[in-house]
Amino acid sequence: MLSRRSLLALAGASPLLCGARQSYPVGLEMYSVRTELRKDLEGTIRRVAAMGFQDVEFYSPYYSWTPGKAKEIRNLLDDLNVTCLSTHNDPVSFAPGGIQKTIDLNGILGSRFVVLANAGGRNDLDGWRRAAEMLSKAADRLAPAKLRAGCHNDSTEFKPIDGQLPMDILASNTPNSVMLQLDVGHCVASGGDPVAFIQANPGRIQSLHLKDWSPDKQFEALLGEGVVPWNRVFEASEKTGGVEFYLIEHEGHASAPFEAAHQCLASYQRIHG
Repeated sequence: MLSRRSLLALAGASPLLCGARQSYPVGLEMYSVRTELRKDLEGTIRRVAAMGFQDVEFYSPYYSWTPGKAKEIRNLLDDLNVTCLSTHNDPVSFAPGGIQKTIDLNGILGSRFVVLANAGGRNDLDGWRRAAEMLSKAADRLAPAKLRAGCHNDSTEFKPIDGQLPMDILASNTPNSVMLQLDVGHCVASGGDPVAFIQANPGRIQSLHLKDWSPDKQFEALLGEGVVPWNRVFEASEKTGGVEFYLIEHEGHASAPFEAAHQCLASYQRIHG
C-alpha cells in the first residue's frame, strides 16, 4: 500500500512523469489535403473540422486571397470553432513589397505566426545567413501587428554544409522571437536528431509538423509507422521546446488524403494521450 506521503508525491508529480501529458491544440497542415483544398476550399475545411482537428495551417496559395475572401474563411473557422494559429508562406510574403499584405491577411485570419515554408535555393552558408537576415527584418515588421515570424525546415536544412547545419545557421542568426517550426519527418529523413535540436533551442519550438518517415515507406509512413521516437519528441517539446500547438502533416498518398489525415490524428491521440 502507498503511504500518504507517496500519494502526495504522486499528486504533485509532473504530467509527463505520471504518463498523462498536457493537452495542446492539434491542427492540420492543409498541404496534406491540397488536391481537395483546390477543388473545394470551404468543404475541405468543414471536413477537416469534423475529423476533430482544432486548428488549420494554410499554405502559400492563401496569399492570393483578397481581404474579403480571408474574412469569409475566418467567419467559417469561427463557426466551426477552429483556429488558424499560423500560415505557411513563400519568400514573397516576407519581402518588403509583400509583407503588408501578409500582415493584413494574417490579421484577418487570427494567425499568430507567419512561417517561411522553405528558404530555397541556398547552396552555401552565406545564402542561409541571408535567409536569416530576411527573417530577422520581417520579424521587426511583423511585431507591431502582434505577429511572429517563423521558419520551417525541409530535409535540406539538416544536411551539413562545410560541417554546419543550415537549420543551426537560421537559429543562431535570428532573434529568439523567430519560431523554429520543426518538421520532424524531414529532420529524421536527412539524418538529423529532432530531440537534440529541440533541446539546443529551448523556448523556440512553438509548433512542430508531426510527420513520420521510414526507410521503406519514406514519407508515405503514417504517424507512428516510421522511425521517429515520438514519445521523446513530445517530452522534449513540452519540457524544453515551448510548444504551443501541434500540426499534423502527411505528404504521401498511399492512403487517400482525408483517410491518412484521420489515421494520423488517431495515432497522435494514442501515442500522445
